[in-house]
Amino acid sequence: MITKPDKNVVRKKRHLRVRKNLFGTAERPRLNVFRSSKHIYAQLIDDVNGVTLASASTVDKEFSAEGTGNTEAAKVVGALIAKRAIDNGHKNVVFDRGGYLYHGRVKALADAAREAGLEF
Repeated sequence: MITKPDKNVVRKKRHLRVRKNLFGTAERPRLNVFRSSKHIYAQLIDDVNGVTLASASTVDKEFSAEGTGNTEAAKVVGALIAKRAIDNGHKNVVFDRGGYLYHGRVKALADAAREAGLEF
């Protein structure tokens, strides 16, 4: 019997393919998105120095929304990461969808970050 590969394994392979062409610098960091079934996380990463410049997620103390695993929560996280990025002096970023399809929560987070002032 042939079994299908795990969805997360396929996502990680897709993420590696995308990451070959994406690179974050100190001037233009990479906005990475990780999505679990219950939460969503976003990080600004400088790949040159290997450091995280800012982060936001649904587990933050400043997070305020009804649920944590829906598109409304993703919008709040997108606005929060944009605010933190602009406070750190980063307006231009490279968007890394993390191997996920660009729709649903990932798209909601990206749209909210754009509306809050990030450019990508």
